[in-house]
Amino acid sequence: MSEIAGHPGATAVVNESYSFACMRCGHGWEQSYEIEHHIDGDGREFVQYTADGRVVPSPLSRPTCENCDHHVVRIMRPGRVAATRDAAHRQHRTPAAGPVEAPTAADGTPQPDGQHHWHLADLLHVFQRKAS
Repeated sequence: MSEIAGHPGATAVVNESYSFACMRCGHGWEQSYEIEHHIDGDGREFVQYTADGRVVPSPLSRPTCENCDHHVVRIMRPGRVAATRDAAHRQHRTPAAGPVEAPTAADGTPQPDGQHHWHLADLLHVFQRKAS
């Protein structure tokens, strides 16, 4: 079998990317790997993973969180971390400031000392879309 240029001893090279999410601290990241297929001196096949030009352990065997070094890591298809970050960014935009209403009772009268019994609808009204 012939070697692959730039990959001494490799008989085949496959590029794979994965998304990772730590189930302990919530950190997410993505990484691409070159998976080099080799044949040892006894004729047995083995693979070698490289990332950023360095030989690394297989990310599928025991992934480690880059942030907290924990090993409870979810492995997903590539692009999942970026897609989640984009969605979170869109969702967490601060609504435009507007007039604030003073607390009132159900009958519309102001509450003494500003006391107000909050309902979920009171908290969510700032997130409702206005009709265009």
